[in-house]
Amino acid sequence: MKLLTWMLMASAAIASDAGADNGVVSVSSNYSVSETIDRLESLVKSKQLTVFARIDFSADAAKAGLSMPPAQMLIFGNPKAGTPLMLAAPSVAIDLPLKALAWQGSDGRVWLSYNAPEYLRRRHGFPDTLLPNIAGIKALVEQASR
Repeated sequence: MKLLTWMLMASAAIASDAGADNGVVSVSSNYSVSETIDRLESLVKSKQLTVFARIDFSADAAKAGLSMPPAQMLIFGNPKAGTPLMLAAPSVAIDLPLKALAWQGSDGRVWLSYNAPEYLRRRHGFPDTLLPNIAGIKALVEQASR
């Protein structure tokens, strides 16, 4: 539980640091955290992608007697797209499947954050030709948040 809370706080800190080249893209959402993840999950499923997990960090925190703003993560992907990436650069498996984090900032705004595919390419060194395998996350996030 402490690890999940730490991961969320680290993700929120990274996403709010717009000046750093940390690879995290954050898009403002017009919906609540739960609605944003619901919308993303629906889109992911409509594209025949696999939803591997949905983590409700704030609910887990509450079960541990802690309080935090709403935050949920969706973990999803497609083995047909991810496997070629892992064959080309095995270390990319640390960042796959794809993840999107919906979280509420201290100002009440909701954000949907994800790792930029271009950042993952630079980080792991897989060929440019494989970038389209994960590039669709941008459109999914933008559609889910609007």
